[in-house]
This record gives sequence, C-alpha cells and structure tokens, in this order.
Amino acid sequence: MSRVLVAEDDVAILRGIADNLAFERHEVVTASDGATAYRLAREARPDVIVLDLVLPGISGYDVCRRLRAEGVTTPIIMVTARGEEADRILGLDIGADDYMTKPFAIRELLARVRAMLRRARASAAAPDVLAFDDVMVDFRGHEVRRAGRPVDVTRKEMALLRYFAAHPGEALRRDQMLEEVWGYAADVTTRTVDNHVALLRAKLEQDPRHPRHIATVHGIGYKWLP
Repeated sequence: MSRVLVAEDDVAILRGIADNLAFERHEVVTASDGATAYRLAREARPDVIVLDLVLPGISGYDVCRRLRAEGVTTPIIMVTARGEEADRILGLDIGADDYMTKPFAIRELLARVRAMLRRARASAAAPDVLAFDDVMVDFRGHEVRRAGRPVDVTRKEMALLRYFAAHPGEALRRDQMLEEVWGYAADVTTRTVDNHVALLRAKLEQDPRHPRHIATVHGIGYKWLP
C-alpha cells in the first residue's frame, strides 16, 4: 500500500482528495498547514506528496524548498489556485515534480499520483551507480563525473538517465518517457524528450553524433545500451 501526504488548507478539498485516494487503497495522511506538512513529509515517509501552494504558516513553496535542500526526494505534486506561468515554473524549479491548477478533476489528480508511483518504482529499479566509458553517475548523490571531472546535469536530465538505466536494452517510446519522467505536465511534448536526449548525449557520449549508449529506435523512441 502506498502512502500519500495531502497538504491542503481547504477542508472540503482536503476531505475530497483524501477520500478518493483512500478509495483507491492508498494510505492517506493529511495536513492543513505548512508546518504540519513539513513535519509529516519527514516523519511519515510518504511515497507521494500532494502539496497546496498557499498554506498557513509555511507556504507550499517553502515546504518544497526545505525538503529538497535536505535531500528529500519524495515526488511532489504542487497544487494551487494560481495559473500564472511564472508560479508554475518557480514550483518546478524549486523541486516540484508536477503542477496542477485549481479547479481540477479528481480523476486527473489520481492519475498523476499513479504516474508518480510508477516513476518511483522505476527509479528504485535503477542502480545507485552507473558506470560506462569514462563516465561515473552517482544517482543517490546526484553527481556525474566524466574522466574524473564533474558534469553539470539538471534534475530532469538525471531523472531521464535513471529511467534509461532502469530499462537497459528496452525500446522506450517517447510518450512512455513523457509520462514516466515528466508526468502529465502540460508544457512538455515529444520534442522535450528529444531535446533532453540531445543534451545527455552532448554531455556523456564520446561521440554525440554517433552515440553508443543512448541509441535511437526509429519510429519508436530510444534505447539504453550499457
């Protein structure tokens, strides 16, 4: 059974989300203020956090920022009544994995929670350390080195690389990678996958124009070759 933390100060919304998650057989813990959300995120060890942006006391932004600064990697779906692009980008930049704007369909939220759980399981299947050619990837430490020198990679590039490592030799569809790595974010397309693959190849492949490890599967997507 998966455990989901829901942090929401609107009692009716909180109850509705919690009841529906419980109906899908998730264990649900709830918080109606930022301090409680922060404490439960560390103590209850949830598998997914549904985090409202505007909470009494500590904002959802600050809860997310603190957790990520402490190395907490629990997937976070940030929920807010704000729809401005700047708010959404800020939430993703400080470490949220997905973003929903109120009002939203509860079925969509449940689908996003399921996607987060699948991504977490795939991440758990990946090795802690990946080594190939002159590259060493430490997933736990979020560190990549090439020929002993650090390589700057983003959180999403690392997540994509970890997804590849969890599925060696499998032909992975672009839409599959979008769902499992990016979730249901509205601002991503299959070109997003292609762009991130191109960046990883440039940073890690010995010859990005003729990649040996992130291979293109024409008409489908990509394949990781150890």
